[in-house]
Amino acid sequence: MESIKEKINPDHLPKHVAIIMDGNGRWAKSRGKERTFGHKHAIQAVRNAVSACNEIHIPYLTLYTFSSENWKRPDDEVNTLMSLISETLLLEGEEIFSKGLRMHVIGDIKKLPPLVQEQMMQLVDMTKNNDKGNLVLALSYGSQKEILDAVKKIGKKLKEGEISEEDIDEELFENHLYTKDLPPVDLLIRTSGEVRISNFLLWQIAYAELQFLDILWPDFTAEDFYRCVYNYQCKERRFGKISEQLDEK
Repeated sequence: MESIKEKINPDHLPKHVAIIMDGNGRWAKSRGKERTFGHKHAIQAVRNAVSACNEIHIPYLTLYTFSSENWKRPDDEVNTLMSLISETLLLEGEEIFSKGLRMHVIGDIKKLPPLVQEQMMQLVDMTKNNDKGNLVLALSYGSQKEILDAVKKIGKKLKEGEISEEDIDEELFENHLYTKDLPPVDLLIRTSGEVRISNFLLWQIAYAELQFLDILWPDFTAEDFYRCVYNYQCKERRFGKISEQLDEK
């Protein structure tokens, strides 16, 4: 059977894809297992997404790995997730490096366990010169806090006279976000059938195409990723304009 990948136009790819990886707990419960079982079996889906993204040369992939709200979950689940993140960074680090990917991390990193922080920074440093693509992990991340942090930084500069009110525009604001070195999101994918954003990249997805899949994250395949990209290419992105304006040269 022909892969949907063959239908993808390499000249019309999204520059930045972001994924809300949802459904691990329900996947585990449907098999009579604890939620943590689902988290452990989600690693293959991560590999599938990273490999598919790399295969068709999409420059940026951001994965919603652990949200700021996830700290409210039961301690045993949080501890398992932290251990799993640590283990995954160790096991997958060499593969990320060999693919030529550069690692980035966004979020309130200081809240993470010291070991996880250390492992992340080592991988970020190890891959800093890679140029085959960018893998971004959103860890302890919440978009509302990101926006508030940006407002506070700008307010401080305004108070201290570093900038004037007239200097404040979209570009200045974006330069104070965690994602200041990343392009805006073109395609946002969420698994599990839930239709919500969950405090993820609220500013950055202003004009993104949104796709909500009725599959649970551990079942996500490379073919699912390719299908999302193909569906993205079938959309007309107008950015507030009308179709006739897009056709104007």
